[in-house]
Amino acid sequence: MDEFNNPFAGLSSAGLPPGKPDDPVAPVAPRKSRGRVDIIRQKAGRGGKTVTVVTNFVGIGAAEKESLAKTMQRTCGTGGTVKDGQIEIQGDQREAVARILTEAGFRPVMAGG
Repeated sequence: MDEFNNPFAGLSSAGLPPGKPDDPVAPVAPRKSRGRVDIIRQKAGRGGKTVTVVTNFVGIGAAEKESLAKTMQRTCGTGGTVKDGQIEIQGDQREAVARILTEAGFRPVMAGG
């Protein structure tokens, strides 16, 4: 009796579809969800002006936040900034910001008032 008895040794792979290629240079599909981010509308302490704030980013750097902020500013036609790890966009732009974040792979959640 064999010490290493393989129960699959008698099977054939004829007629089966090919498996995944072992090519390490193949493009990697982006993750489906990059995590939840909160979209908040704030007025307090801003002289009565409304600001849309995006918070709770996990695992992205300042450069990507800057890029997202620029896209949001361009789409909304307003100013904005990245401050203390948060993206701030002038005005109540929650719907447009949520659409941009969804396209970028995040799961935006409207938080607060």
